[in-house]
Amino acid sequence: MTTIYLYNTLHRRKEEFKPIDSDNVRMYVCGPTVYDRAHLGNAKTPVVFDVLYRLLCHVYGKNHVTYVSNITDVDDKILNKHKETGKSIREITEQTYQWYIDDMEKLNVLPPNHRPRATEYINEMIELVKLLLQNGHAYEAEGHVLFDVDSMPGYGYLSGRSMKEMLAGARIEVADYKKNPADFVLWKPSEADQPGWNSPWGYGRPGWHLECSAMSSKLLGNSFDIHGGGSDLIFPHHENECAQSMCAHPNDTFANYWVHGGMLMVDGVKMSKSLGNFYTIDEVLEKSPAEALRLLFLTTHYHQPFNFTFEGLAQSKNVLDKFYNALLRVEDIKVEETKADDRIIEALADDLNTPQALLVLHEITAKLNKSETEEDKCQNKSLLLGSANLLGLLWQSPQDWFKGGKDDETADIEAKIKARAEAKKSKDYALADKIRNELKEQGIILEDTPQGTTWKKA
Repeated sequence: MTTIYLYNTLHRRKEEFKPIDSDNVRMYVCGPTVYDRAHLGNAKTPVVFDVLYRLLCHVYGKNHVTYVSNITDVDDKILNKHKETGKSIREITEQTYQWYIDDMEKLNVLPPNHRPRATEYINEMIELVKLLLQNGHAYEAEGHVLFDVDSMPGYGYLSGRSMKEMLAGARIEVADYKKNPADFVLWKPSEADQPGWNSPWGYGRPGWHLECSAMSSKLLGNSFDIHGGGSDLIFPHHENECAQSMCAHPNDTFANYWVHGGMLMVDGVKMSKSLGNFYTIDEVLEKSPAEALRLLFLTTHYHQPFNFTFEGLAQSKNVLDKFYNALLRVEDIKVEETKADDRIIEALADDLNTPQALLVLHEITAKLNKSETEEDKCQNKSLLLGSANLLGLLWQSPQDWFKGGKDDETADIEAKIKARAEAKKSKDYALADKIRNELKEQGIILEDTPQGTTWKKA
């Protein structure tokens, strides 16, 4: 069996991955808060962990991996959006949830085994708060229930920060009723017109950190293998998850491996609306195929900072053109079964080294282009498709890739090609050339073959 190595934030080093139970490898990844269009950062994280999920399924078997990624559908950001727009909470969360699912499908992100919504696990959250109160790690104050950070001697062990650093580097909510400024909310009161649930502490709603602890525990157990997310979540979100989960269940380990993706930047600086470099997924996909964005994410090692540029996106599209051109040349070669190249598996098993895996993909493509016999073509095509599948790439047919575009755009192109064919048939070559040139200006390349005219985007 392939040995996988992952960088574990908990110990700040790359470690051999040893699952608790190889028959049920369990992974939890923090999902989005559904209050608006998902941005590029919301795309990078699921793409990264989709590759890890594919690798785990390849090594342990799809039926032996349980992948959970949540949806936060109760949060102050959602309440703020409700106040801004006047839309109901449900309308906001349902619409933005569907936008997110649509974006993930376009990026070829496999659906996790479970995609729990926070509002479906309120009872589990209440029970978790009760445990923390019972174990002496929480206290009630002015309608709130707060986690007592001083009650946990090892608080800060995931982020490696001292209490002074944690207070200085985070947005700490100042409140007189806190024993320590770093104490965080487990349960907070809700106004009558706000989302809320009845609890032993009154009508209210859960704190953000509590939600993930409750959902992961319910679906994966109190101890599981991998917890993932962006590096921006290490503190305070993941630190506080650790604290409340381990204090509620002191005999369990919570997550054994903490895997975090590097920060996303745009044109070398942090993405920010105030800087005018903030992009949602759908804004980017209006300008480029989704597969090019996915490939671009994989060109940088997941643990490193990722810099998005539209130039990089265009380069990724050109790379995919080369891959799909190689497949187009052997479109008539039937492949019964695909197989991943061992070098791809080796690269991904080494802490998801996707840049190295992509180099192997280029080498396979070069060999496919040089293949002369049908046997070699079949073998290399199988390797290319099987290897790309582990990266979530090359899922389209070459024809679909090169024709890629919206249905109405495709229909318009096909209509012009038909008009050109009729012009040639009636020997109106001037019109035929005019149509060809118009299409060329649109970036459409025509190729006349004995079977008819084919086209692709330049």
